[in-house]
Amino acid sequence: MTDPLAARAHPLRRRPRVLVPAGPPQSRSAPAGTRVVVVGGGVAGISAAVVLAERGVAVTLLEAADTLGGRLGSWPHTLPDGTTQNVEHGFHAFFRHYYTWRAILRRADPLLGFLRPVDGYPVISRRWPAEDLGNLPKAPPLNLLALFARSPSLRLREIAGADAGAGFALLAHEADRTRELFDDVSAAAFLARLGVSERARQMLFQAFARSFFCAEEELSAGELVAMFHYYFLGNPEGIGFDSPSEDHLTCIWEPLAAHLEAHGGQIRTGVRAEGLERVDGGWRAAGVEAEHVVLALDPGNLRSLVGASPDVSSRLAEQCAGLRVAPPFAVTRLWLDRDVRPDRAVFSAVSGEQTLDSVTLYSRLERPSAEWAARTGGAVLELHSYASRAPDAATASARMRAELEALWPEVAGARVVHEYTQFGANAPAFPPGSAGTRPAVRTDTPGIRVAGDFVEVPYVSGLMERASMSGVLAANDVLAAVGAGPEEILGIPQRGLLAGLPVHRLGRLGRARV
Repeated sequence: MTDPLAARAHPLRRRPRVLVPAGPPQSRSAPAGTRVVVVGGGVAGISAAVVLAERGVAVTLLEAADTLGGRLGSWPHTLPDGTTQNVEHGFHAFFRHYYTWRAILRRADPLLGFLRPVDGYPVISRRWPAEDLGNLPKAPPLNLLALFARSPSLRLREIAGADAGAGFALLAHEADRTRELFDDVSAAAFLARLGVSERARQMLFQAFARSFFCAEEELSAGELVAMFHYYFLGNPEGIGFDSPSEDHLTCIWEPLAAHLEAHGGQIRTGVRAEGLERVDGGWRAAGVEAEHVVLALDPGNLRSLVGASPDVSSRLAEQCAGLRVAPPFAVTRLWLDRDVRPDRAVFSAVSGEQTLDSVTLYSRLERPSAEWAARTGGAVLELHSYASRAPDAATASARMRAELEALWPEVAGARVVHEYTQFGANAPAFPPGSAGTRPAVRTDTPGIRVAGDFVEVPYVSGLMERASMSGVLAANDVLAAVGAGPEEILGIPQRGLLAGLPVHRLGRLGRARV
C-alpha cells in the first residue's frame, strides 16, 4: 500500500489522499458491551462519539456547558425587542479540505445543504488597498503564481532582498524536517527573516498567522509553515471556504445530537468531569464508568482534569501540565440600526490594527440575522480579535468598534441597537519548541485517549479539521483495541511540492549560502 505520508502536493493530482483506509465490513461492529465515556462535547468529542456509537459502542458524552459545541458552540440570546437569536463564539470558515469534519457533518445533512460558499478571502487595511487571497487556482504552485501575478504586495520592490530559503521552505513542508528546522523559531522571527516589505508582511502573512489565535511572537514557525502548507500550498481544494446559512445550534449540534442518540449514545450536558478515577475494568468520570475514555477538552480544562487524576501516568500528567493556552479572544456582535455599504464582503480579514482581526456581516450570511435585518432595516456584524491585548471585554469591544469605523466609515453613523461581547481564553498555544511535548491521541495510560485541535496527530491538519481528525483517530484506537476496523480518514498531500530539496540553504534572492 502506498505510504500516505509520502504523498506530495502536485498541480495535476487535485484529490484527497486516503490517510487511513476503512476497515473490512466484517470487522465493523464493536463487541457488545463495549463502553466509552467521551469528556467534552465540541468538534473532537462529537466526532469520536458519533463514530463509536455507529459501531455499536455504548457511548456517554459529557459536556460541562449547557449546549454542545465547544468553540463552535451556539446558544440562545434574547434581543431588546424580545426576539431570540442563537449566537456563537465567532465566525468559523468551513474549508473544503476539511474532509474528516465534513464527513461527520454529513451525518447531520448528507448533502451539506446548510453550507453556503463565502466568496473571496479579502484582507482589508486602512493603510493599503484591499487584497483578495481567494478566487485563485486550486493547486500549488499555480495558486502561488496567480497570487504573484495579481498582488501588489508581491511586486519586485516589495520582495527585493527576500530570503529565498525561508520563502521556498513554505513549499517544502515535510513534517519531521519542518519541525527540525523551524519549531524552535517564532513565527515573528521567521516572517522577519523572509525579508519582504512591511506591506507584504501585513497583507499576506500576518493576517494569516493571527487566525490561529496566537500572537506571532508566541507561535512556532514550524506550526506556521505546516499551516501554510495545509491551507494554501499543499491543499488540492484551494483556499475557498463555506459557512453555515443557519446558526450552529440549529444546523450542526441539534442534528448531530439526534444522530448520536439514535445510535444509542447518551448526552449529558451541564455535567463537569473534575477528574478520572480508576475502577475495576476501566475508569470513572463524573459518575460514569467505562473501559475507555476519550478526553476531548480544551487545553486548560484538560490540564486541570488530568492534574486532578492521580491514576494517570506521569508522562501524560507532564504533557498536560505543559500545555499552554493562547491569549484571550474577543468577539463582539453588533446589531445596527442601518445597513453597511452593499459592496462590503461577507467576511474580511483585517490587517494592521491593534485589536480587530476580522469582520463578518452576519446579516448577509445567516438566515436569522438576515431576517432581523430585513425587518428592521439594520445590519448584524461580528468583530473578532484572535489574540487580544485588551484587558477586558468592554475595552476589546470599544477598540474593535473604533478600528472598524476607520475601515468602514459608514459604521460611525450607525446606532448600536444591541451589543453582545464574549471574552475568553480556551484556544491552544503552539509556542516555539513545543512540538513533541503535547499529548498524542494514544497515551501511555491504558484506556485513555486525547483529542482536540492541539493534539499531536500524524497527519498535517488544522483548527476544526485537526479536532475532528483527532476525535476519529481516538475512536479508531478504541475500535482497534476491541477488534473492530477503523473509520476511513482522508487528508491532503502530506509533503510540499519541493519537499526533500535543500531549499533552506538558499540565500537572498536565490543565492546559495556558503
